[in-house]
Amino acid sequence: MRQGGAMTGDHGEPPADLPQTFAKVPPMDPVAWRESLPGKRMGAGALIRDPAGRVLVVEPTYKESWEVPGGIVEADESPRQACAREIHEELGLALAPGRLLVWEWQGPEPDRSESVMLIFDGGVLSGIDDITLPADELASARFVPQVDLADLLAERLVRRLHAALRALATGALIELEHGHEVPPTPPLWPHLTPSSR
Repeated sequence: MRQGGAMTGDHGEPPADLPQTFAKVPPMDPVAWRESLPGKRMGAGALIRDPAGRVLVVEPTYKESWEVPGGIVEADESPRQACAREIHEELGLALAPGRLLVWEWQGPEPDRSESVMLIFDGGVLSGIDDITLPADELASARFVPQVDLADLLAERLVRRLHAALRALATGALIELEHGHEVPPTPPLWPHLTPSSR
């Protein structure tokens, strides 16, 4: 019989034919279970352009490579909320991010854990006169032609931004896996023959 979603015998004990691996698993505390789940870093940034199509980038004070406005998604915060918060903190501007352009899974590397990174449409700004930078975090900001992004940004971010620009031009949502674009293909079950599907 079934009680509370679990199979039991006539007197509430596990059925005799239930594998012992499943028959005697003690219940896990919900908090302990949540803490045992794998964690992934998440980041959210904005693709902001000027009327000429140049991309807004910012110069951190704590590392050499430049970034787009954005940052880490905090606990209990959605990526969209994180993007809006980071724009306000880094640029002093209130922005409601547009649609999601790119999401990318990045595998682990020697100096960093795996992560999920997202780029939202940040719209168009006429210039940087209204931007207020936090002096302890960002040294400067400027609009950069798309062809010059690789001169300032890390390679993985350049790939993501070029994908975001393609998504913006085509209306698509682009998925990247460790820098490689995943084509929009239908589901495939390799173990099924056409006659058994």
